[in-house]
Amino acid sequence: MREAIPFVSQGGAAAAQAWIEALRAAMPEERIVDFAELDEAEWAQCRLAIVANPDPAELKRLPRLEWVHSVWAGVERLVEDLGGSGLQLTRLVDPQLAATMAEAVLAWTLYLHRDMPLYAQRQRARLWQSEDYVRPEQRTVGILGLGALGEAAAQALLQARFKVCGWSRSPRELAGVRTFSGEQGLAQMLAMSDILVCLLPLTADTRHLLDASRLAMLPPRAQLVNFARGAIIDDQALRAALDAGALRHAVLDVFAVEPLPAYNWQWTHPDVTVLPHCSAPTNRETASAIVAGNIRQYRQSGEIPANVDIRRGY
Repeated sequence: MREAIPFVSQGGAAAAQAWIEALRAAMPEERIVDFAELDEAEWAQCRLAIVANPDPAELKRLPRLEWVHSVWAGVERLVEDLGGSGLQLTRLVDPQLAATMAEAVLAWTLYLHRDMPLYAQRQRARLWQSEDYVRPEQRTVGILGLGALGEAAAQALLQARFKVCGWSRSPRELAGVRTFSGEQGLAQMLAMSDILVCLLPLTADTRHLLDASRLAMLPPRAQLVNFARGAIIDDQALRAALDAGALRHAVLDVFAVEPLPAYNWQWTHPDVTVLPHCSAPTNRETASAIVAGNIRQYRQSGEIPANVDIRRGY
């Protein structure tokens, strides 16, 4: 009998069971089992684990483990915990996730573009006052990160008639998008971004990338959307820029600590919109189908479809 594939997660029993059921439906030929339901003899046979924010101590109890397949696109925790272990890591690359993120980027860019936070404040103040209309063609949206998510977001913004620029670690070309790379390119891109959307992975190089000096490179009264990871932005620098009026508004879906503690300043700041990490939830069905395809490829060829570069962190 083929060895079991443990599902290793810290997301709670209900969430784990939902994932296991979706994975079993996608690959009925495999034995997908909750890690806790296996005994030590079965752990000793496992060469592959499917994970969602796993406890590294549990993975260390799998002595033959060769390959870890995440059902999430973000793998910074896995890289940090397992980077020196020699394990092959695969992250989720799901076109449905890119489409969902593009939808969120467009929705919340329009939220800022059409002054919705301002009108919400005026409603609370019972103030009947409108702003002059700004056409999308008059506003530039900058995208930090031009991978699959950034490319999909750029296309959605272009279709909505925004001017779009973007920055990536390595040079890229995207039709209709003014692209930049490198430190000088980052400064140029920030300087033209009326609305900045962050979609970067969290790595040693991107942690606190948006510090006080780089936030100051944005145009006066620029606005910000962070759908990446909270630690990419220096929280105190962001707060200072908002308090000073240098930044007009920030939509934050990710935070250094999640769930966001009730005492954190972001909850009550008048120029912050707090979202509960909901911009692009993973679709279990499409994700499970992709994981199943990767595992079938592995069974046929013996090749592990690892797509995480440990040195880069993603």
